Amino acid sequence: MVASGERVGLGWFLPDDFAAVHAFASDPRVSEFMTWGPNSPADTHRFLTERLTPSADAFQLAVLVRGRVVGSAAVWQTDSANMVGEMGYSLSPDVWGNGYATEAAKLLIGIGRDRLGLVRIAATCDVDNVASARVLEKVGMVREGTLRSLKVVRGERRDHHLYALITPQ
Repeated sequence: MVASGERVGLGWFLPDDFAAVHAFASDPRVSEFMTWGPNSPADTHRFLTERLTPSADAFQLAVLVRGRVVGSAAVWQTDSANMVGEMGYSLSPDVWGNGYATEAAKLLIGIGRDRLGLVRIAATCDVDNVASARVLEKVGMVREGTLRSLKVVRGERRDHHLYALITPQ
């Protein structure tokens, strides 16, 4: 386990996590506001294979609730000279509304600060993704603005809110 909270753990993905990962990554509700998905089996295999190789500047982790993989979460360095990074998460709809994303996001911030040495951690979310915006605000991130036409989602250019947190040193 890389990090654990009261109800949520963040751990390394394992090769036998395919079924659990595909269950949420193939669900259109999970990828509604994302640039990826819904995943085909080949997409999920590629996703999992990429996450099995450790990286010095990123933590790409499984979100675990009672030992079961229910999502993915990541924090990564984007600018080593300035100690800046980003984070993101996706959880299975069957666990939405329980505060697990908020707990996972708090754990990501701790990993970013303590393990990657990040001073600033940013995250973006689609302007219509109210639930994700609420999570980012709950963990202390501040909305710094709206990035117009930032990403293509389902063939449409979409605006995204930019959130960031300056980590306590």
